[in-house]
Amino acid sequence: MAKKLLITEKPSVAMEFAKVLKANGVRKNGYLESDKWVITWCVGHLVTMSYPEKYDEKYKYWRLDTLPFIPQEYKYEVIPAVENQFNIIKNLFSREDIDTIYVGTDSGREGEYIYRLVAQMINVQGKEQKRIWIDSQTEEEIIRGINEAKNLDEYNSLSDSAYLRAREDYLIGINFSRLLSVIYGRRVARSNWGR
Repeated sequence: MAKKLLITEKPSVAMEFAKVLKANGVRKNGYLESDKWVITWCVGHLVTMSYPEKYDEKYKYWRLDTLPFIPQEYKYEVIPAVENQFNIIKNLFSREDIDTIYVGTDSGREGEYIYRLVAQMINVQGKEQKRIWIDSQTEEEIIRGINEAKNLDEYNSLSDSAYLRAREDYLIGINFSRLLSVIYGRRVARSNWGR
């Protein structure tokens, strides 16, 4: 019998969903499993954008001649501290007995981004993906959200917005941090040497 997989943003939210769904089956490493549901969680962000030196070694050193850094294509990587949970989710997504993934990350741009990065890194295929959109974690709201879950593609505009915002933050952060450090770091160093 096919099972449904539910992924939340945090373990505490996963427990709330499990209680409402009466899916208090076996607790395993990084997920819960009952006869109908497999419930897992992110622990916030599992995937992040790669630092510039992952694109080219020349970016390892902060210099004016390598600015601005604007990649043609963005690279992503699993965050080492949470790699174990990412691998658990990856294994769950590949299970043949799971036919539908319910996305229960926080309703909003950031929650959408967290899930989309995981799905992108895993390259989810052959599974129906549905988005749960809820305003609170009450029993009624969770049930409504699951019953009214929409195809994930209906949230592509939100996902696009999330990716654009993250890239904007990344580019501003990387470039201005490096620029200010190079310019003012030299000035601070020179003023300290003059003492």
